[in-house]
Amino acid sequence: MGAPSFWDNPEKAQKHIGVVNGLKRTIAGLVAFNKRIDDAAVMVELIESATPADAEDYAKELNTSVAAMVADLDNLEIASFLTGQFDRNNAIFSIQAGAGGTESNDWADILFRMYSRWCERKGYTCELMDVQPGDTAGISKATILIKGENAYGYAKAERGVHRLVRISPFDSNKRRHTSFCAVDVVAEITEEIDVEIKEEDVRVDVYRSSGKGGQGVNTTDSAVRLTHAPTGIVVVCQNERSQIKNKASAMKVLKARIYEKRQDEQRAEMDKFYGEKGEIGFGAQIRSYVLQPYQMVKDLRTGVSTSDTQAVLDGDLDRFIYGWLRAGCPRHRNKDIQMDD
Repeated sequence: MGAPSFWDNPEKAQKHIGVVNGLKRTIAGLVAFNKRIDDAAVMVELIESATPADAEDYAKELNTSVAAMVADLDNLEIASFLTGQFDRNNAIFSIQAGAGGTESNDWADILFRMYSRWCERKGYTCELMDVQPGDTAGISKATILIKGENAYGYAKAERGVHRLVRISPFDSNKRRHTSFCAVDVVAEITEEIDVEIKEEDVRVDVYRSSGKGGQGVNTTDSAVRLTHAPTGIVVVCQNERSQIKNKASAMKVLKARIYEKRQDEQRAEMDKFYGEKGEIGFGAQIRSYVLQPYQMVKDLRTGVSTSDTQAVLDGDLDRFIYGWLRAGCPRHRNKDIQMDD
């Protein structure tokens, strides 16, 4: 940054500054935590040399401080797992209703709200790229762009099929129903990653946007659908009023999906990203949300579970995400990991 030519390319300079700021935030957290450890050590010395009455007060203060440090240490440890090539990138997040008809469309809508609330908790911003309403209720598919530091690193833990068991609000006989939705997550790739797409391989369809937006959206052919013939990948974007902007956003998503698919093929591990989802139905789920006859959310990959279903549906997902990240770390290869430990 001290080079005389640093600002010759402002766009490149801003990217460098962003990287530096990210590194500073990481280091600052570690430095601040080490200082708290030193403060705790000083407090221990005070307790050892203080009178019994003062020692008791110091001990209470130390216990409070250490309890807060344990939670912060947990966050520092989790952040250390995010070392993948794209973990710091934004995430392109898709929800697709599966088996269950209207039930699954409503479940997709619930998941959409749940992940929106999770983004709020993490300080991320959500940019709606496309949403397709269900025939009767809810949504059949939605795609959002999650922006924030390490957005993909955390969000990738949610890739897979999610299963809901509840008393159906659409069943007059109040019977239990099981619904399924698939969540797919890919990283938003940067310009440094070159993905060549031939113009003749992409079919571009334009049409009128649906849903909210007013006359500027619904009365013009602003929505764009891109279909990549060689891979069969379809991307839709209709959040912008301009067809040109929608096409640019859709192309960015298409490149990210194609790059992710190519990476999977090169590693010959399709199950790692796409195959893990499998069919959007029985036997393929990664997590079950049971609201009836008992209350329980359980991640079938790690064994992490909770009976506080309302908090989970309100965006409290970190316990499952952290459990998945730990399960992928050599130090934590335990299928029945307990978050309380």
